[in-house]
Amino acid sequence: MGEILIGVSACLLGEQVRYDGGHKRNAFLLEELAPHVRLVPVCPEVGIGLGVPREAIRLVRRGDRVRLLGSAGADYTDAMRRWAATVIGELRERDLSGFVLKKGSPSCGLERVRVWDEGLQRRSRPARGVFAQALVEAMPGLAIEEEGRLNDPGLREHFVDRVFGHARVRDFFAGRWTAESLIRFHSAEKAAVMAHDVEGARRLGRLVAGQSRLDPEQLAQRYRALHAAAYARPATPGRQANALMHLAGHLRGGLGARDREELREAIDDYRIGLVPVAVPLALLTRHLRAVGTDWARSQTYLRPYPKDLGLRGTIGRPRRGRARTEIDR
Repeated sequence: MGEILIGVSACLLGEQVRYDGGHKRNAFLLEELAPHVRLVPVCPEVGIGLGVPREAIRLVRRGDRVRLLGSAGADYTDAMRRWAATVIGELRERDLSGFVLKKGSPSCGLERVRVWDEGLQRRSRPARGVFAQALVEAMPGLAIEEEGRLNDPGLREHFVDRVFGHARVRDFFAGRWTAESLIRFHSAEKAAVMAHDVEGARRLGRLVAGQSRLDPEQLAQRYRALHAAAYARPATPGRQANALMHLAGHLRGGLGARDREELREAIDDYRIGLVPVAVPLALLTRHLRAVGTDWARSQTYLRPYPKDLGLRGTIGRPRRGRARTEIDR
């Protein structure tokens, strides 16, 4: 896989660029994710020429508009928007695969950023940081998260899954590809997309089946957009269990009744929140190596990102009841 670029608020990488000269070093980004990707530091406030240390800035509501103001009253909103347009354009040209923003920041905060009324006497309804807003508007299909939300195992796994999914599609269309190679690529992606969005998988399948109606550039753009849209939906336990069952249906007749029952129970246990997905996935992978079809063994869902990130070993929220499933015999 080619180099994967992830934009990151520079303070999260240990750079001392905050208003007080400090940083907010993030261990997950630097110690776990960094060995597999290239982290691109971005500090919007330094980018528009503010020094370190510097005056505090905040979001202030003036009528129906939110402005980015310094503590002495200077308005940095327009400067931030101009700088963001330039930097985001450069990042788009580099085909960025994701972005991690600093929560609560008036420039980088993705959601629920504190906003004050014009007199600074009380808080107004929260908003999004100025740079973060520009990033979301310019790159709506990009995997974007705040570092605080990455403490949640499910949100962390979803972010990483989207990043590596984007990189796989990017690499495919960056090389020489044909109608036949796109069919093979999409075939290997099918279970992974199903785990996120079953209807999205159908849309992609129809696109690939009717690809002769589009020129190559339009086809690539359409496939990338639909793939990103499908991956934007979280891979829930229900959808993942269905994808696991779909793959289990591609086990040939050499698997005994006891092994089939063990696999079925492991998938059910995962679906209702008793075990992490790593449990049924390990069983399924072992059986696929022995008696699986070539198609099932080719699925990127079995290993969509580096194993040492350890993202599939956490138990999700329990589900009520047990929906029994059957593995085709």
